[in-house]
Amino acid sequence: MAELYDEQLFKEPPPPEECPICMLPLPMDTNESTFKSCCGKLICNGCIYAIEMSEGKNLCAFCRTTPPTSEEEENNRIKKLMDKGNDMACNLLPAYYARGLFGLAQDYQKARELWLKAGEGGCAEAYCNLGFSYRNGMGVERDMKKARHYFELAVISGDIRARHNLGVMEGQAGNIQRAFKHLIIGARAGSTESLDSVKIGFKNEMITKDEYANTLRAYQKRQEEMKSDERDKAVLYYESG
Repeated sequence: MAELYDEQLFKEPPPPEECPICMLPLPMDTNESTFKSCCGKLICNGCIYAIEMSEGKNLCAFCRTTPPTSEEEENNRIKKLMDKGNDMACNLLPAYYARGLFGLAQDYQKARELWLKAGEGGCAEAYCNLGFSYRNGMGVERDMKKARHYFELAVISGDIRARHNLGVMEGQAGNIQRAFKHLIIGARAGSTESLDSVKIGFKNEMITKDEYANTLRAYQKRQEEMKSDERDKAVLYYESG
């Protein structure tokens, strides 16, 4: 049973989700994509920037809908998407509860309940956020056993952030081989954080030269696949305010 579980845990993640407009893999940095509550699409900021610059209008780059005019409208849109089974919406509403955003009272317990429901429905990121809530003690006593459990469920479903954090936890527990196995998979998938950890492992002779070289090549390939001129311009534009 343990071998079968590890086979699931260490399998290569599925191909990354693509932006529905430019069809390039979405950026690894979650701040470089925006979820639209009108159509339920996660769109790279490069495409949003390109539409804004070409048309000068603040419309959804995918469905051309105007932004919500109130917090209530935003919440209603999210709830409608949840009723339709939209994974991102199911993950987003509990994040609003966790942070007390969009007019919702901060409620960590409600957030965890919704994340668990979303995870059971197939949303890997929801399991990852549930892991963070127990690791960081968000409105609950810190529980590293539960954190590991939910990170593992997220990893099995393909979440790269959870993969990196699980690798870190394995390293802290002294399970070096398992730690770098996770971190190498994460780096190959495009995680800069995981690659930084792999570099440290190589410098400390915990990873072979060939392992590091192969990981670096895979990382660079994935980074190149996510790159576009519009995305580079968007980073500079939105950082400047």
